[in-house]
Amino acid sequence: MAVYDDMAKQHSYVITTKNNQTENEAIEYLASKDSRFIVPSREGRKGIMGLFHLDKGFARAFDLVIIEGHSGNEEEIELTNPKKITLVELKTTKKKLPHFPRGFFFGATKNEFDLAKKLGGRYKFCFVSLHPESAAYTLLSLSEIESLIKTKRIQYQINL
Repeated sequence: MAVYDDMAKQHSYVITTKNNQTENEAIEYLASKDSRFIVPSREGRKGIMGLFHLDKGFARAFDLVIIEGHSGNEEEIELTNPKKITLVELKTTKKKLPHFPRGFFFGATKNEFDLAKKLGGRYKFCFVSLHPESAAYTLLSLSEIESLIKTKRIQYQINL
């Protein structure tokens, strides 16, 4: 059993590393295409959570932010008005998608969907295709995603 547990942990780590690498590539791609995307610092994330009065359970339910009138090139941004902030959850693929975003397969957490429902237009999913022949990105609200969904299933991930 211990050997299996070690293999499972190692496999999980490899997947996480690969996903993080792809996410970083997507962030670099977005920065090259649109300066509005901002990667919040830990302190910035806390400030945003406070402005929206969000429970700390939502801290990992967004990757980027867009703040009206600001760009990712700024070192410091004063946060005062949540109506000017959009939280962005990044979803990436390296799959060729000739009819992007059609064909995009992604996973999402209950927290991401709950936060999207709570914030409405202040929360967007950003879909990024990194395939050289279909490189593109789009921002979609939850209602826009729901109008595009072909199939949806719920999967439980459980730790014992």
